[in-house]
Amino acid sequence: MEHIQGMISNNLKMLRQRHKLSLDDVASMSGVSKSLIRQIEKEESNPTITTLWKIANGLKIPFSSLIQYEMPDTEIVRKVNISPLKDDKDLYRLYPSFAYEDHKPFEMYMVELDPGALMESGPHRSGTIECMTVVSGTLTMIIENHRHTLQKGDSIKFNADRVHSYMNEGDEEIQLSMTIYYPS
Repeated sequence: MEHIQGMISNNLKMLRQRHKLSLDDVASMSGVSKSLIRQIEKEESNPTITTLWKIANGLKIPFSSLIQYEMPDTEIVRKVNISPLKDDKDLYRLYPSFAYEDHKPFEMYMVELDPGALMESGPHRSGTIECMTVVSGTLTMIIENHRHTLQKGDSIKFNADRVHSYMNEGDEEIQLSMTIYYPS
C-alpha cells in the first residue's frame, strides 16, 4: 500500500480539481485552515483523524475517499503494512483496511482505543450506517445521548447521520472491526 500521506495528498488535490474548488473553498466548507490544507497537499503535515473527518464531511464525501487507492482483484491487507490514522494524543488508531469505491459504497477499518480514549464523530451524510463488532475489551458507545455498552463479541449497527462517540472507560485496549456504508 502506498504511503498514507501521499495517498491523502493526491486524493485531496484530485478531489479539489474535480470539483473546481480552491484552497479557500475547502477551508470554508470544512473549517480546516487554508494553510493546513496546503500542508496536507504538499505532504508537509500528517493530518489527524479529526482533521480528515472535517474535510470529508465538509466536502460531503466518504472519509475513505481521502485514503483510497487502486485495488487489485484480490488483496490481502496486513495490519503491519497499514499506517494508522491517529488522534492528537495517540489514544486511538484507525487502520483503513478497505477504502470506499464507487461500485462498493462501504469502507472497513480496524480500530484500537487505549484506556481513556474518546473518539467523537459528527454526523455523517444522511443514510450512512455504521456496523461494528468488538474484538476485545468493553466499548461504550454514545449515539445522540443514548449510551450503549458492548462486550467482546457484541456488534452494533446504527444510523451514523447523528452525533456519536466511542469511549474506552476500562483499563485494557479495545479492538473493533468497523464497516461504514454510504448510500447512493
